[in-house]
Amino acid sequence: MLDRPDAASESNLRETTEIWLAAFNAALGGETPARLAELFAPDGHWRNLLGISWQFATFSGRETLAGELRARAREAAASGFRIDALMLPPRKNVVAGREVIEAIIRFETVHGPGVGAIRLLPQPDGEVKAWTLSTALDFDAICAARASAQNESHARDFAAPDWLEQRALDSSYDIRDPDVLIVGGGHAGISAAVECRRIGLSALVVDREQRIGDNWRLRYRGLKLHNKTPVNHLRYLPFPPTFPDYIPKDKIANWLESYVDIMEVDFWTRTAFEGADYDAAAQRWTARLSREGGARTLRPKHIVLATSVSGTPNIPRIEGIENFAGEVLHSSRFAAGRQWAGRSVAVFGTGTSAHDICQELHAAGAEVTMVQRSPTMIVNVEPAQLYDRLYLGDGPPIEVRDILNTNVPLPVMKLAHKLVTDEVKRLDAPLLQRLERVGFRLEFGEDGTGWPLKFRTRGGGYYFNVGCSELIADGKIRLIQADDIEGFAADGLRLRDGGHLAAELFVLATGYKGPDHLLHQLFGPEVANRVGRVWGFDDATQELRNMWTRTPQPGLWFTAGAFSQARIYSRFIALQIAAIEAGRLGKG
Repeated sequence: MLDRPDAASESNLRETTEIWLAAFNAALGGETPARLAELFAPDGHWRNLLGISWQFATFSGRETLAGELRARAREAAASGFRIDALMLPPRKNVVAGREVIEAIIRFETVHGPGVGAIRLLPQPDGEVKAWTLSTALDFDAICAARASAQNESHARDFAAPDWLEQRALDSSYDIRDPDVLIVGGGHAGISAAVECRRIGLSALVVDREQRIGDNWRLRYRGLKLHNKTPVNHLRYLPFPPTFPDYIPKDKIANWLESYVDIMEVDFWTRTAFEGADYDAAAQRWTARLSREGGARTLRPKHIVLATSVSGTPNIPRIEGIENFAGEVLHSSRFAAGRQWAGRSVAVFGTGTSAHDICQELHAAGAEVTMVQRSPTMIVNVEPAQLYDRLYLGDGPPIEVRDILNTNVPLPVMKLAHKLVTDEVKRLDAPLLQRLERVGFRLEFGEDGTGWPLKFRTRGGGYYFNVGCSELIADGKIRLIQADDIEGFAADGLRLRDGGHLAAELFVLATGYKGPDHLLHQLFGPEVANRVGRVWGFDDATQELRNMWTRTPQPGLWFTAGAFSQARIYSRFIALQIAAIEAGRLGKG
């Protein structure tokens, strides 16, 4: 709960924050390392997103973070840490159950201006200690300086191509290669292209689908976003206030198509990326593409894989399923339930897709059975929004909220999410008890931290209930466990209790393979082994592995995740690539 201070208390919060920053500036440039550590709480954290040194990493524990911070700040000549009260006056807040003073800060480095946030913990003696500090390069300021230096003129050459003709020439890449080739045309790939273009890089998005937005448009009929619209805005062009709280898939698809046009993203549809080889001497890739049936080769300096955390369907080997004579579909190929009215269907899986498909089939009049393979988190869709409190309700602009979001390092995120998960379990207790009574197996993530960390580690394992859980609890959708199945028959399932379950369709809602799978497939084992795991948290950096930052393979980058992650982190890819091309940063 956020206090709304009067003018006097607001002045006191600012003064307290300024006193801490003055001491921080002095300690950062001083000769006594211990003094810097003393300014932080024992469990303090510093999250650096390229702000001080070109690194994505979180440092925890005040002695550790003070040593790293002091050394890196000297290398980057980081100085002049100060409040940006125009963006956000220092204010009181509660984060992960602790009362803090939070503020937006700015600073200077040799790499460019920086922006970040601090959260200070009041102490019994009246002083404050920093609990979290985040530092990032200020993308907006860097791009604004670049735009100012270009000094665009209104003078026109009427013999030259007009805007539309020039767009066609530029996006054809007939006589040049893009600086950046982005593989995958969903919201993550598009966001990366927009930020690359803004910072002055040429970027081409390629996607195998027929139309921009088809990666959403072609999914199952009832799909909507499960978090609210204010969380999911794209950079520079937020959704209109007329949009619903939960955006339907086709509305997302059409918006992405419009966004690509308005933001002038170079985008090739009907184009398959077949793989690429890296020339270390030339520091370029040779990328093989198949475009509308013809071969095409490009030589970009960088490739960004934006093929999603859930890009390739995971179709497990299920012993005996070949005995089934009916149709077997992965959930990615399920379109609508209408054709299955009056027919029997078994859906394997208990994640979001499985529940949505079961609910749609039931609404269409099918006889539906859900097969549970592993325990799953269930949370009603409204309580689920509690994880996104920062973005909901009145408050500062989304740019400020994004900075505050990046000021939550992994250990603090775990604390906050455990508290929220305890709250949603209490709110959802009646439903959860009913589900357990019919045999549904529940779990709530590592140490009870809920769905956001499940997404960041495994890409699934949860369902935001919009009605399917009630259907299961009421017995309107049958539930069986995978262990209940003895074998497969031509017309359905044989059960261990001697029963038989008729089915004409099996839907395998068995999830997707991670980015590692495509890495092996498209770049071969040598590059895949060099890069290592992608997605999931790295123990050393406390950040997602190989995401939005340089990988061990020069010129290869990854982006993925939710709309908010694409909005926040795409600019960091653009910043690093621009620095590499300007000779200020090494590729590896």
